[in-house]
Amino acid sequence: VQLQASGGGLVQTGDSLKLSCVASGEAFRLYVMGWFRQAPGKEREFVARCSWNGYNEAYADTVKGRFTISRNNTGNTGYLQMNNLKSEDTAVYYCAATRFQNSAFLPSQFSYWGQGTQVTVSS
Repeated sequence: VQLQASGGGLVQTGDSLKLSCVASGEAFRLYVMGWFRQAPGKEREFVARCSWNGYNEAYADTVKGRFTISRNNTGNTGYLQMNNLKSEDTAVYYCAATRFQNSAFLPSQFSYWGQGTQVTVSS
């Protein structure tokens, strides 16, 4: 499966953004979808994950209550709604996919990656 992330941009503290991840190739509905982010000088970190049917959601503690992951399997698209953005959310955001690992949260557990989209939150 090939992934294409989009929707990043420059926003201010407290603003919202919605990232999209369009999948092509093998049926997207077969895959667990995840979002990760990487800030300059830091390792790539887990943000959120949901299973093929949109359930089994998991979030990093730093985004819980502010970010929501969702997916539309008919449209082969996944989303990350980000509300109340903070400066520490500034990073390149990546969508990722894996099969057979409904509880995945490590980058090494995801086999397929999009190219990343930059999110910059100014205070």
